[in-house]
Amino acid sequence: MDRDLMAVMLRERWLRKRPQAAVLDCPWRVVQRIPRVVSESNKEHFLAFYLNTRNHLVHEETISIGTLSASLVHPREVFAPAISRAAAALIVAHNHPSGDCSPSSEDKDVTRRLQESGALLGIPLLDHLIVGAGGDFFSFRERGYLKDSGK
Repeated sequence: MDRDLMAVMLRERWLRKRPQAAVLDCPWRVVQRIPRVVSESNKEHFLAFYLNTRNHLVHEETISIGTLSASLVHPREVFAPAISRAAAALIVAHNHPSGDCSPSSEDKDVTRRLQESGALLGIPLLDHLIVGAGGDFFSFRERGYLKDSGK
């Protein structure tokens, strides 16, 4: 058998078996990716979801686990995986152990810093979600806290 034909056949077989990446194109789909143990935890977990140009998930990572009422987050920890994985955009999320999904002033500040950092790096922050137990969530994008990223 011709090597070129064999290579084409192997590629087609690999593409058929490869699982499709999740598409994170709305807040609800992101919320569904967050493990229940995180949304019900008594500590804040800060997660990042790294996307390609079609909003397909290429990587997800827990950036930090904080305390009952705070999580330490710095743009370098959020964007390092984005750069190493050649992500085109990202969405971040964290839980509020209190169950109240309203953003604190610190949440607003972190969102602003991440958006500014993403603009500098060319990796836009598409949304920041706050989740509580029971499936409640707050989307910075839907509530107008995030400017259009141009994506």
